[in-house]
Amino acid sequence: MSFHELDRAQILAEALPYIQKFTGKTIVVRYDSGAVHGEAIEAVISDIILLSLVGIQVVMVHGGTPEINDMLALLGRTPEFIDGLRYTDSRTMPVVQQVLCGQVNKDLVAAMNRLGGRAVGLCGLDGGLFQAKMLDEKYGLVGSITKVEAAMVASALNSGYIPVVAPVAQGVDSQASYNVDADTAASKLAVALGAEKLILLTGVRGLLRDPGDESTLIPELQLSTVPALVREGVITGEMVHKVDCCVHAVRSGVGSAVILDGRVSHCLLTELLTDAGVGTMLTN
Repeated sequence: MSFHELDRAQILAEALPYIQKFTGKTIVVRYDSGAVHGEAIEAVISDIILLSLVGIQVVMVHGGTPEINDMLALLGRTPEFIDGLRYTDSRTMPVVQQVLCGQVNKDLVAAMNRLGGRAVGLCGLDGGLFQAKMLDEKYGLVGSITKVEAAMVASALNSGYIPVVAPVAQGVDSQASYNVDADTAASKLAVALGAEKLILLTGVRGLLRDPGDESTLIPELQLSTVPALVREGVITGEMVHKVDCCVHAVRSGVGSAVILDGRVSHCLLTELLTDAGVGTMLTN
């Protein structure tokens, strides 16, 4: 037997206890097309399919910031952001809905099915999955999720499908649909499903003590230490929101949450099925 065959056998042996640990459990993955590019996209999809094939229930929640920006540009319009949120007026919301629930969602479903998965596309309007009220008038049709009705997602999982979910919500305070934050949607869906783990794929290594030095990765973080890290300026910018979503999930019953570098090839398999782990895991 060659070295490479022995190496592969060792990898499979190492993965076995993790497969046993997660089989039958639910993992919610927040996929960010703005952070994951090129070959990494196919690696993420392949990882999700493999996890599904060994009995792990995987849900993907995606955004679509680059694709929405591209469509607005084709329409001769300039994207607007306030406090990091897309300003979504009555002309922008139909574009958001069409791109998220149509183009991005169905492209991901098709890619999974081509690679041998069994994916089904859903959006927050299906079965009243995400229900929301207006967050603040200054953001336009941006919603704050008030309820998650996860029965349709659970049904798809129990039927052996990989649900791919677009973050658009049904309005409870008006007849409008709302654009909702994908990180928040993934966190709340993980809670509603009683997920074992929430994974946020990003374009950074994880949470770093020094943002300019990837060797300062914090591999594991207790929730009780988060406020101090915010005060010290270790958790800043967009990472504050991502960490908040992880904290909400774990405090609400999700086993753990991981901020993971989606640019790393097969990052999901490495994080879930090996001793190494490659991101920052938040636990209680």
